[in-house]
Amino acid sequence: MRASEGDQLVVHGRTVGHHDRTAKVLKVLGEDGNPPFRVKFDDDGHEAVVSPGPDTVVRHHLETGGA
Repeated sequence: MRASEGDQLVVHGRTVGHHDRTAKVLKVLGEDGNPPFRVKFDDDGHEAVVSPGPDTVVRHHLETGGA
């Protein structure tokens, strides 16, 4: 999984009652766009360092209408 600053991660809810969450990639900490990523979650503003699993999709900033 590769991402760039400004991309969006969509973390799909894995159990009933857990909704999808989105987070903006603030910084790529791995090499060549690979995890881990420092992200800011859209729903509560929480920042975290994440290494996404198979339940996560990257929306590249060009796909989301960003600059």
